[in-house]
Amino acid sequence: MEAGVTRRRRDWLKAMRSRGLGLKTLALALGIVVAGAAFAPANAAEKVTIFAAASLKNALDAINEEWRKETGKETTTSYAASSALAKQIEQGAPADIFISADLAWMDYLADGKLIKADTRSNLLGNRIVLVTAKPDAEAVEIKPGLDLTGLLGDGRLAMGAVDSVPAGKYGKAALENLGLWPSVAPKVAGAESVRAALLLVSRGEAPLGIVYQTDAAADPGVKVIGTFPEDSHPPIIYPIAITAESKNADAAAYLQFVRSPKAAALFSAQGFAVLE
Repeated sequence: MEAGVTRRRRDWLKAMRSRGLGLKTLALALGIVVAGAAFAPANAAEKVTIFAAASLKNALDAINEEWRKETGKETTTSYAASSALAKQIEQGAPADIFISADLAWMDYLADGKLIKADTRSNLLGNRIVLVTAKPDAEAVEIKPGLDLTGLLGDGRLAMGAVDSVPAGKYGKAALENLGLWPSVAPKVAGAESVRAALLLVSRGEAPLGIVYQTDAAADPGVKVIGTFPEDSHPPIIYPIAITAESKNADAAAYLQFVRSPKAAALFSAQGFAVLE
């Protein structure tokens, strides 16, 4: 090991640089929010490196702090759309744990034998909701016939990119099942992550957005005006697994901690449904 940097980490960084991308530029391009200097060489091998869906940030930050208090060990967490993180892992990004916001991107890594299959489990559930930044907005019933286009007016509907971001895919599926997609599709503002979509609404750049209920709870600048029927889209499931390339001896203990009652309470406090 050279200055605490693993061969895999060094090779991945070299490959990214050979494409003309600096680390800061790369992170911004993928919408990754890095907590704890994800690519800092010093002591990096001693930390558990987690790649997690952007919607997990508030809950997982709290859980990571509890892990630090209990074990004295540090974590490094990168938050972004599950699609971006899965592609990063596929390209050799050094991660120990992957938590996806849907089954599809975990399946993608499983198909490439990039996770340890025996460590995979379904961790959390969630709901998708319609939000606005207007505090006096009236609640709506999300059902077939809802005049969503009329509610948008000249504005756009913020949601995760519908071809890649899990929240966007769930949202599109729900709108299609409810017969609302054809009229609203031209007004969709696709974002690189669900948190980016949330930000568009809370800043007033989009009058409405589709996000997870946990994201809405984490941002006091938005109001939930409707909840999508659970049967209008595939079940929202967050799977977790250790990556195939992880050599970190603490990864299994961290995964066990994330599934502990203490972590479950912190997930529940953010509005997640903890799965058995």
